[in-house]
Amino acid sequence: MYNIPTVTKNILIINVLMFLCTFVAQKSYGIDLNDYLGLHFILSDRFNLAQLITYMFMHGGFAHLFFNMFTVWMFGRILEQVWGPRRFLFYYLMCGIGAGLVQEAVVGIQYLIAHSALPTEIVQTIYNEGAQVLSEEMNYTDTNAANLNLALNGYTIGASGAVYAILLGFGMLFPNQQLFIFPLPIPIKAKYFVAGYALIELWSGIANNPYDSTAHFAHLGGMLFGFLLIWYWRHTNKNNGYNGYYYN
Repeated sequence: MYNIPTVTKNILIINVLMFLCTFVAQKSYGIDLNDYLGLHFILSDRFNLAQLITYMFMHGGFAHLFFNMFTVWMFGRILEQVWGPRRFLFYYLMCGIGAGLVQEAVVGIQYLIAHSALPTEIVQTIYNEGAQVLSEEMNYTDTNAANLNLALNGYTIGASGAVYAILLGFGMLFPNQQLFIFPLPIPIKAKYFVAGYALIELWSGIANNPYDSTAHFAHLGGMLFGFLLIWYWRHTNKNNGYNGYYYN
């Protein structure tokens, strides 16, 4: 851990500690920290503004945590070395918040569609009983009822939005860097790797598989905010006669 830059190291530590706290709170006290700190829909009575930050430090399982933190370690430390700790931290947090805002917008659309398709009595039943249904790891069989229940009583957790922004940042700063990605038999340039990931997320989000609990549009939201930030920095630096953020 000694050769890992400060911000990257602290991101890793905080995420691991929060995962352990979540495990202890659930096992010892029956408290679901993910429900408190995860990002709820703005119309939910569980929503609060701080969740736009706290949700990105919560994870739903070891694999979820491991792959996100592995990516932060592998690519985030390089961005921090290039940008410095302050700019990297700003980038990480803003892209995570941006991913959360995009997720809120997507859930809002799903809420409006589902709400308009259901009779008033069903909507009221979901408001009254939906949270209990989800707590029992179940949901309604009707698609619109299930989507409305998830919008009102579900939550989003994970650093993936910020992590995808890190991937996007690496691909923009080092577009021609060769990467060896399992199980591909040959190396692939970073720009193609990132573009491929973005297309997979877009396709998965549009497909809207009812059994897929991944927030694909939050991932794309993180990449979008990352692109806008890097574009802004490059544009500003270029106007100031400095192009230190162009890398190949």
